[in-house]
Amino acid sequence: MPYRRLPNTNQARLRTMRVIVDKASTVADINSLPYSLRSLEEARAMLVKYDKVVNEYQACSNIQAKANKKYQQELKMARLYVSHFIQVVNMCVLRGEIKKEYKELYKLAPDSTMVPDLSSEDKLEEWGINVIEGEQKRQLKGGTPIYNPSIAKVKVFFEIFVESHRSQKILQANTNRKMEEVIALNEAVDKIILDAWDEIEKTFEDLQGEEKVAKCQEYGIIYYYRRAEKRKMAQREAMEAENDQMENF
Repeated sequence: MPYRRLPNTNQARLRTMRVIVDKASTVADINSLPYSLRSLEEARAMLVKYDKVVNEYQACSNIQAKANKKYQQELKMARLYVSHFIQVVNMCVLRGEIKKEYKELYKLAPDSTMVPDLSSEDKLEEWGINVIEGEQKRQLKGGTPIYNPSIAKVKVFFEIFVESHRSQKILQANTNRKMEEVIALNEAVDKIILDAWDEIEKTFEDLQGEEKVAKCQEYGIIYYYRRAEKRKMAQREAMEAENDQMENF
């Protein structure tokens, strides 16, 4: 006998509740349903509420995903320009065009030519501010501006990234909030489904084997077969196919 398992995704929960609700419109006598009117009304009310929350979550997730494509490109460009500018500062020091102690204005180690870790957005934001402020301080001391890239160009790409980064945080927070609303309802949804399933199986308890499974599946119960059961079914189907061929022969 296969075992049943509650739906484990938002969409599967919605589909299961829709079967419970929609079946009521296919019978002449609503009392002939294999589950109670209480279960039907609970499923109907929760379906409206859950569908709304799931759709809101999906909408927020889609907006975030769409914005993220543009954001990833802006992140890439900001990281490229900040990294390149630091490399140029290091080359200027090696060529003697900038005193190595001036690297401290950028919060860079005077004797190191390593580019700082820019792998995270927070690190990139930190070092973007460091190089922009450092270049301004060095120029105030009479230093010649660095070009290719200029700090003005670095600043343009960096500020675009910063604005998008903050927008992405807001979008992520919106998505997370809606996801928490969905999660908060899942337990109640699962209980409604479980109660209805118990009633359905109770109604058809006198039926046997595949007939019982088929009737219960008709009302939304999800069954899974164990490996051994799948093998037996496959063997039975193979034997039936072989018998059919022999009879036709």
